[in-house]
Amino acid sequence: MDLQSVFEILKYTLPALIVLAASYLIVQKFLVSELRRKQIALLHETQNITIRMRLQAFERLTLLMERVHPRQMMPKVYHSSMTVSLLQQTLVSTIRTEYEHNLSQQVYVSREVWESVKVAIEQEISMIHQIAQRLSPEAPAKELNHYISDYLTSQVDDLPAEIAIKLIHDEARRVLSYGAV
Repeated sequence: MDLQSVFEILKYTLPALIVLAASYLIVQKFLVSELRRKQIALLHETQNITIRMRLQAFERLTLLMERVHPRQMMPKVYHSSMTVSLLQQTLVSTIRTEYEHNLSQQVYVSREVWESVKVAIEQEISMIHQIAQRLSPEAPAKELNHYISDYLTSQVDDLPAEIAIKLIHDEARRVLSYGAV
């Protein structure tokens, strides 16, 4: 094969190789950009779902904190025929049931919010136990009701449930303002 033949072959194959390489690069860039576009769309869709779920968790945890607050709970569980011991058990049982029903919400909120919910629950239960210990277990439940009401009205600082609700609201505002954090 002489040099002239090699140049003739290169004259046709070199432009073909250049066109093939350019085509490959164009298709590659298109596929990469299309993949990124789809990933961004999926991320945006997932984020919208996640934000909705987080907001529902904030709602449920706020409702939990409201439900376990003694001011809200006492009228629902108190009966004049109860004893201190029975009212104490009923209050604690109600708080624990509400808490257990909402355990899964911790997945959607920050550690700080969840810890404040846990602390509020523990402190509500502790407060009930401490007040009930001062009374005879067989005394009428109205005594426990009275002492708890007095305790709540004498508090100058926010109660644990109120602190937890503030943290929940703050985090919900951040999520609404900035998206998933």
